[in-house]
Amino acid sequence: MASKDITRALKYAQEFVDFVNLSPTPYHAVSTVKSHLKAAGFSELHERTNWQTSSTKLERGGKYYVTRNGSSLIAFTIGQKFENGNGISVVGAHTDSPCLRIKPISNKTSEGFIQVGVEQYGGLIAHSWFDRDLSIAGRVYVNENGNFVPKLVKIDKPLLRIPTLAIHLDREVNTKFEFNKETKLVPIAGQVALDKNEQAKEEEEKKKESTSCADDPDLQLSPEQFESIQNVISRHNQSLIELIAKELGVETTQIEDFELVLFDHQKSTIGGLNDEFIFSPRLDNLVSCFCGTRGLIESSEDLSQQRGIQLISLFDHEEIGSRSAQGADSTFLPDIIKRLAKFDFNGNGNVDYFYETMAKSFLLSSDMAHGVHPNYGDKYEAQNRPELNKGPVIKINANQRYATNSPGIVLLKKVADRAQVPLQLFVVRNDSPCGSTIGPILSAKLGIRTLDLGNPQLSMHSIRETGGTFDIEKLSDLFKSFFENYAELEEKILCDKL
Repeated sequence: MASKDITRALKYAQEFVDFVNLSPTPYHAVSTVKSHLKAAGFSELHERTNWQTSSTKLERGGKYYVTRNGSSLIAFTIGQKFENGNGISVVGAHTDSPCLRIKPISNKTSEGFIQVGVEQYGGLIAHSWFDRDLSIAGRVYVNENGNFVPKLVKIDKPLLRIPTLAIHLDREVNTKFEFNKETKLVPIAGQVALDKNEQAKEEEEKKKESTSCADDPDLQLSPEQFESIQNVISRHNQSLIELIAKELGVETTQIEDFELVLFDHQKSTIGGLNDEFIFSPRLDNLVSCFCGTRGLIESSEDLSQQRGIQLISLFDHEEIGSRSAQGADSTFLPDIIKRLAKFDFNGNGNVDYFYETMAKSFLLSSDMAHGVHPNYGDKYEAQNRPELNKGPVIKINANQRYATNSPGIVLLKKVADRAQVPLQLFVVRNDSPCGSTIGPILSAKLGIRTLDLGNPQLSMHSIRETGGTFDIEKLSDLFKSFFENYAELEEKILCDKL
């Protein structure tokens, strides 16, 4: 690889690393994508407004984005030569990753330690979360003069740890590491003896023990004192709440509730003898979110010859099945496409080109792929063994766990040829289960032609994953080429011939 090519590839990879470090949760990922889109001249739309009459009106040559729940985002550009009924080139991905989420009531103590109750989100490799420096991030709802406003929090400090048991007390740990995920996968956050709030709570409890419940006025709630659910301070460790409030610059009494997850405090980084690896959390699937955003922005620099709409759709909740108001199995993407199909660009009155548009559209469902593991080569199909840094992987499954078929492969090959991006193929062994993606969900929901692909990686669903440094540039270039060339190529690849 020429030094100029290496420089460009490393630039893309470093920008991705920065993106991951800013995005510990789906809320942060969407916020980071929004900042990139705004810098590129995209305008924000809202589902709550009428797009026919809103101040941000759709027009040819325009660039827009819309969010749902703050954790899913759709962005699109409209070609200058777009006509109602023309197709849409779509890249779909997901913003969420397997993690540990703080329970609704998380305040715990044991053996003098302050602990935080957590629950599993998605299919994480749970043992990879032991002995890691963990911190907290997410969305907090704050009372601002009677309005309840969401704020993002990311505490840049190691706060928690899930310690393993010493080998002296578990001699079989190297041959059989088994643990109860409810009782052993519990992080420590501090010590009771050193926490002023815990000490004050203990003193208060001692006072209450010496008072009859029937005589204690503190236990006789007036209607004004009643709360339908305990406030956050009583449900969670008070020192943790105070730390979150300080980070947000608010009073603890302003915090109404939150959705917080644990994340690996160690930063994403480029590594390897020749800078060929990215060691990082959340490669699955922030790689696709970053590359899709990058491809859309770069293809939007000149829309003068574009006849279609170019769109990215980044969904939350893929790791738990996509069935939510903001998941791929929701109405989010269909709703947005229906609005576009009904928007009257020519002033001819009511229009509805949804079915024509869907028949001419195509979805690239982008999710990470399994790169061949040097220590477990027997787990991979003999002829389909994708390698890191060898380019995006087309994922195929006869049982439709992936939505790829031959017309889609032909299309992607032509798109890749124009961008000079190499492609690889993957299929699971017959004696192995196969995961799935948003591809089959959306293809069934919309009737849209679909292909599943993604960059290869190792340690999928671990707290630390490994990807190829040079694959970031390749996938970004592939998406850019897809957006720029789809309208022309689509007409040449016949399936249901008229």
